[in-house]
Amino acid sequence: MENTTTALHTLPGPKVLLEGPAGTGKTYAIGTLVDWASNNNKEVFVLFTENGLETLLGYWTDAGKAIPANLHWHVVNTRPLGISSLMKAADNVGKLSYESITKMSDPNRGGENNAFYKILSACSDFPDDRTGKKYGAIDSWGTDKIFIIDSLSELSNAAMKMVIGNKPTAAPPDYGVAQNNLMNFLRLVTQGITPTVVITAHVTRETDEITGGVKLMTKSVGKALANEIPQLFSDVIYTVREGTNFYFDTAAANVDVKTRNLPIAAKQQPNLGRIMEKWVSRGGK
Repeated sequence: MENTTTALHTLPGPKVLLEGPAGTGKTYAIGTLVDWASNNNKEVFVLFTENGLETLLGYWTDAGKAIPANLHWHVVNTRPLGISSLMKAADNVGKLSYESITKMSDPNRGGENNAFYKILSACSDFPDDRTGKKYGAIDSWGTDKIFIIDSLSELSNAAMKMVIGNKPTAAPPDYGVAQNNLMNFLRLVTQGITPTVVITAHVTRETDEITGGVKLMTKSVGKALANEIPQLFSDVIYTVREGTNFYFDTAAANVDVKTRNLPIAAKQQPNLGRIMEKWVSRGGK
């Protein structure tokens, strides 16, 4: 009974969306969080859906430092279409009507070709590629663990490929299925689990349906989720590179940003440890 009471009063970790154009330091910033976690007896688990592992490890190896022992990772890539699939798709485009193409179904989109299922499977019992050890389901973890996904872009691609496979185009219902599955997963990791969660994302220039203005919005499956995804997170931080300098920005006028754990300001130090320190100051453990 005592453990149950303690669990109920545990302050959940922050849920952070770290978004920006390619090359603005998103994966590098994960290194600052691993360093903080190493100094505060917490383990970090990074699920890579794209080629970010080399960049993250370079945070330490490029400086001649050892990779911290508290860092664990697993890589799940969405398998690209093979040349035979590309040829078949091209042939169908040349022969079939658009209506016929949208009604096609790829019978091989399951199994090893279903990256979204493999992502969910990894979350059900996280397999560490570094050691071969498994660490259980992410929804059973406490605040002694930090969960990171790099990135939302390929997570979204996996959700879409789960629906269409090698079909050359997607019909509106296909988008609806992919969006629903993606949002269910994002709601789980932002609303249904206790650990700190960080998800990196790219941005796309879209017209805001609410204001009518052009904004940089979260890139995912289609345009419909651009306004919905940021609402799920405690902090939405825009990453910026100016020359050789990298910054966090929580005050950008043309980006859908928000913050509960950082000041509202531009050109902030790109250190995720600052978010964790604020969380600790509010009672997080």
